[in-house]
Order: sequence, then C-alpha cells, then structure tokens
Amino acid sequence: MSLIVSILAFLSSSPTNSQTCKSTCGPVPVKYPFGTGSGCGDPRFQTRVTCNNQHLTFITHTGCYPITDIDYSNQIIYITDPSMSTCACTQPSKGFSLDWDAPFSFHDDTVFALLNCDTSSSPVFKADRTNNSVSPVCDSGSGSRVCERLNSCQAVSRLGVPVSTCCVYTPVDLGPSFEMDLQKLNCGSYSGLYGFNEHPDNPDSWKYGVAIKYKFNFDNEYPPMCANCEKSNGVCGYDGAYNSFVCNCRSGINTSMDCSFETTWNGSLTLLHNSNGKRACGYTYWHG
Repeated sequence: MSLIVSILAFLSSSPTNSQTCKSTCGPVPVKYPFGTGSGCGDPRFQTRVTCNNQHLTFITHTGCYPITDIDYSNQIIYITDPSMSTCACTQPSKGFSLDWDAPFSFHDDTVFALLNCDTSSSPVFKADRTNNSVSPVCDSGSGSRVCERLNSCQAVSRLGVPVSTCCVYTPVDLGPSFEMDLQKLNCGSYSGLYGFNEHPDNPDSWKYGVAIKYKFNFDNEYPPMCANCEKSNGVCGYDGAYNSFVCNCRSGINTSMDCSFETTWNGSLTLLHNSNGKRACGYTYWHG
C-alpha cells in the first residue's frame, strides 16, 4: 500500500524569478569575473565594471566609459570614450588612464594617437640639436601611417595642424601607472582605436575605442567552482566578511556549490491547493 507524504509550503502569489545577479546588462552578456551588482562576480572587479540602468560601464579615475562588448574567450573588454576624437569628430580631451592597482592592462591591439601636440614643449617630442628640429618619441612605423590617415579625415584636417604634431603609441606604453594625461603631455586631444590592420587605409572604418585585457587572478585561471555554477544556470558571486564564493541561483538561493539541485526541484515540484484555496508547493514521496 502506497502512502503519499506531501510537504507543503504555502505561497500567497505565483512564483517569480528572484535571482539577484543577472547574466546580462542591457545587450551585453555578463559573466565572471564581472557582475551586475553588489555580491555578483569577483569583488575585485565590482567597483571597476558596473551595471546601472542596463548600461555596462568601465570606471577608472579619469572617468566612466561605456562598454560596447566583452570577448570572454580572449578576456578583452571593448570600451568607448565619448571625449576622444575620431575621423568624424575632433574635440578636446583630458586623456585616458587605467588605475594602477586594477587587474587590467591595454591590449596590444590598442593604438593611441595623440593629436595637436605642442612640439616645442611636449615630452613626447625630443629635440634633435644636430638638425635643429624635433622628432616624436613614438612609433615611427605603422604609427606614422595612423597619423597620416587621421590627418586626411575632414574633421582633423579642418584643424589646420600639421601631421608632425601627431604622436602614436603602438603597442601602448604609458608606463607602470598606465597614465595618459594630455595636459601634462601638452596635447590637445587623442584618438583610440583597435583592429587597425583590418582596414589600415580607411580611417572611416576603424574601430574607435580602447581594447583592455583583464586577468581572473594571479595565475589567470578560471575558477572551476564558477564554471560549474554557470553550467547549472547560476551566476557567480560572493558573500560574507571574507567574500566567499557563492553561486546565485534562479530561485534567489545562494549556494556554495552550484544550482543543479533546482533541476531536481523543478522535476518534482507540484502546485497544490490547500483547504483555504491558497497555492502551495509540495513534494510527493512514495513509500511502498
């Protein structure tokens, strides 16, 4: 003879998705080490990459920059700087820098072109006393091509400044502090771009922005616990005084492992009604 044992949990409304950490911010997927709020992702990145009003933003001491895409396979963040100059628009800028203590570095594909620099006072130019002239302490190979192509853009040529006032860092080398202060460099503006080799002669087709590399940890290893969490439709996060790992599940529950238990729950969970007409979730066990 079979006996049905039901454990009821009365609910006053229909079940909803109460997952705190989300897997997207606007159109951009969000995965470890980034998060959509406090307790989500890796705590080292929590103040560096934020999600506000469905806009994913990269934050440094020089400003806040929209994130256009994240290449998780190659660990690259792509951002834009609304104040940078492009082939379509030139404007003054303060520059761009990374925080020296943040787990980021410039991707080798990133090119910075400093525009309208004062060749008599800018530290990126050095005097050649023999020829009584100055030459840029910059990339003289592909960098000169970038300057020439930028100078051919109508927005840049309208400034009427010679191409010799352009200086290019490629690959980017801003020193250990990753600092590009245009005021100190005596340059008027800058242009950031990546993927230059895809369309080297067409500045209208260049991808304007900054490509930034990130590391998971010292050994740059993806945490196995986080991988298991994401495979079970959970989102990696942290909690407690020691920022211990948690897996945030769709039900809103945090676990120290993964969310595979939810699959079991969904398979056996049934909606019942009690005598008062309220909804209840029950588990049914059969005993022979």
